[in-house]
Amino acid sequence: MPVKKTSRSSTIAVPDGVWLLSQMEKTATNLYEIDPINDPRWAALVEKHPRASVFHTPKWLTTLQRVYGFKPRAISTCAPGSQLSDGLVYCHVNSWLTGRRLVSLPFSDHCDPLVEQPADVDDFLQYLEQHVDQGRWRNLEIRPVSLEPSSNTKLVRSSAYYFHHVDLSPSLDELRRNCHKDGVQRKVRRAEREGLKYEEGRSPELLQKFYRLLVMTRRRHRLPPQPLEWFRSLIVAFGNDLEIRVVSKDDQEVASILTLSNKKTMVYKYGCSNPAFHNLGGMPFLLWRTIQEAKERGFEELDLGRSDSDNQGLVEFKDRLGAVRRLLNYWSYPHREAEFRAGLKKKLADRFISVMPNLSLEVVGKLLYKHFG
Repeated sequence: MPVKKTSRSSTIAVPDGVWLLSQMEKTATNLYEIDPINDPRWAALVEKHPRASVFHTPKWLTTLQRVYGFKPRAISTCAPGSQLSDGLVYCHVNSWLTGRRLVSLPFSDHCDPLVEQPADVDDFLQYLEQHVDQGRWRNLEIRPVSLEPSSNTKLVRSSAYYFHHVDLSPSLDELRRNCHKDGVQRKVRRAEREGLKYEEGRSPELLQKFYRLLVMTRRRHRLPPQPLEWFRSLIVAFGNDLEIRVVSKDDQEVASILTLSNKKTMVYKYGCSNPAFHNLGGMPFLLWRTIQEAKERGFEELDLGRSDSDNQGLVEFKDRLGAVRRLLNYWSYPHREAEFRAGLKKKLADRFISVMPNLSLEVVGKLLYKHFG
């Protein structure tokens, strides 16, 4: 489906699934929109680009589309028929609650633009800003971990987090020594003495154990849980690249995590626990076991995801695993829309979530969670 340039030039025919978007006035660069799920060139770009993460993959994008109805799209300077060397992926989020938004990417801890030159980031963002200015979309948000927009764009910092990762290149003994003696090593030994039962896999039984703990944890943090269908769809999409790990004591779930794998990186995406058993060291045990397995399987990095910059407890826990942290800024235009969503989420949490029974909480998550991506 061809689309006319915003300039006065005539329509240019391009293959199905690729759309010519515009000609930037400053750079005279043609931008093309592609479907990153069905265009094999996107998967090839993700496979080779050094800044590509699990969140760029068609597997993740397919799950966002299937469960939440988001429409993934990417823009690139590369013409139809040519190999992709750059691209910025985002989703169309159509929400009656939080408005029509462009997000790169919803429910993803981070998502770098895949470019050759940092200046290309501004070209992509200036084009997307036009859609906001013209009223097609209410808000634009990006979540880059290394390449940030310059002052040539209208985006401003909307929220700040820490991004944590563990370098797996040292020996296993070194990785163990890098873990905090009291905060991790001692608690791992406690978990081993307690004889916690360890399970891993993707079975429906393990998913149910994980999800019971997840609902408990999300309530504790006064947040709605992700719908169960999200995790079922992740399992279908990722297959062997997804693992659920659970530890139990006397058939009672103690803690659980869910990891995703992409190329040489294992990603700790979700974690949950029963506070009644925190003294047993279940979560440090699971994370140390994950570090061991990732190292043994040849992964080079364990991505521990983001933490709220003011959540000192979580930040310290990840530091104690030997992780390196860096500042992770989210950027939005206009800024007030990001503040609106944050305020709406807090109001929902303060008024309802802490007093809801589990079944009602799961229903709320199914109905409302997608609006905050």
